[in-house]
Amino acid sequence: MDILLTHGYFLLEDAIEKEVMKPYPTLGLLYISAYLKSCGFDVEVLDSTFQSREAVLHTLACDRPPVVGIYCNLMTKPNVLALITACKQFEATVILGGPEPHNYAEEYLRFGADIIVIGEAELTLRDLLPHLSEKGLTKLDEISGIVFMDMNEEVVTTEPRPLHPNLDDFPFPDRQAIDMAKYLDTWKVYHDMSAVSLITARGCPYTCTWCSHSVYGVSHRRRSVDNVIQEVELIREAYAPDMLWYADDVFTIHTRWFFEYAAALKRCNLNIPFECISREDRLNEDVIRTLAEMGCFRLWIGSESGSQRVLDAMQRRTNAERVREMTKLLQKYGIQAGMFIMLGYEGETEADLALTVEHLKQANPDIFLTTVSYPIKGTEYYRQVAERVQAKKPWAQRTDRDLIVEGRHSKRFYQHANRWMVNEVNCHRQWQAAERNYPGILRSYLYAKLGRIGMNWSSW
Repeated sequence: MDILLTHGYFLLEDAIEKEVMKPYPTLGLLYISAYLKSCGFDVEVLDSTFQSREAVLHTLACDRPPVVGIYCNLMTKPNVLALITACKQFEATVILGGPEPHNYAEEYLRFGADIIVIGEAELTLRDLLPHLSEKGLTKLDEISGIVFMDMNEEVVTTEPRPLHPNLDDFPFPDRQAIDMAKYLDTWKVYHDMSAVSLITARGCPYTCTWCSHSVYGVSHRRRSVDNVIQEVELIREAYAPDMLWYADDVFTIHTRWFFEYAAALKRCNLNIPFECISREDRLNEDVIRTLAEMGCFRLWIGSESGSQRVLDAMQRRTNAERVREMTKLLQKYGIQAGMFIMLGYEGETEADLALTVEHLKQANPDIFLTTVSYPIKGTEYYRQVAERVQAKKPWAQRTDRDLIVEGRHSKRFYQHANRWMVNEVNCHRQWQAAERNYPGILRSYLYAKLGRIGMNWSSW
């Protein structure tokens, strides 16, 4: 084995996901596995999703791979730290990648990681693995796109590695390396349908202040229509899924490509229902009509706020009124409209929160999900509030979600604000229904009032 790839996500330890039960494999690792194998490397993937932490640590101790590559994001950081410790016990070389390690390179290196890959990992690992085999951890400055610690314990960042311009050069994700049946069966058991994820592009050119661009930067590269069609055909043949999840940041971002892809799906009779994400400024009636014809049954819009002032502060480059228009247009064509809502962005007032509640009432999305903003290191939002960021726990015991911005409302305030928002909107929705559920309306009304009272009691 040249390298073992893993990611440290454990489904059964994730209380929220245990309720949702919609797992997807980590496509980034599967892309790396496929590419390295195409270059002649011996690669194994240890997919921890359906395993226990103890089982994964036992496998690592038994197999003792010489090199372990770990994908790390904010959510998996605590598990990744445990994996690093386990790997160093049998002297494996540990390489980290993903959106999290770049922003805390020194901390991860001092914790025990040997190398951090910045950005796209395929070509970097292609060059790095032979180097490790021949020279070990010496002369690492010869490899571009990495961070490491030299003999003097100084952190060294090598020259950036350009993003590979042609995504068609990469083979399809190595789904054969993991037990895809577990993902498909989980979906079937909990949702009576199976699902497979894929991406048609990498990166996002938008500059939302709170969004991390640590892997691909502010960039966007698309696969060719023919290349994606080939993968969808293989997915249908191998897994016969009931639906697809296009995991692109903005699926309809490139209008010409989108219409060409829709025509190709129709030509090849690839009418698999799907779910995706987009933005209001990349939607219009022609696009939405075509999405419906392609089989899109749900589209998520990054609405974030009903206050245009807050959206402008986020540099969202989007319009709240048009979000409402596109939501109704999606529903007109039989597509469920989902919304992402963010509470607590810098400068948001209770008046802005009220505008978001009214926004949701008017738009009436089929579903909306809320989150409370937090400053991710490396983002413009983090830079704006850096002088007021407080960490109550040591680095190894926290994530960026735990950071506190001095002067902002308390976490308890936003718990109450979320209760108010959800129940206020539900109350309005039930009141507008053709058949009114009066007990449900009363319950939502009371919970909304409790949320509002809680906001007043726990402002700071």
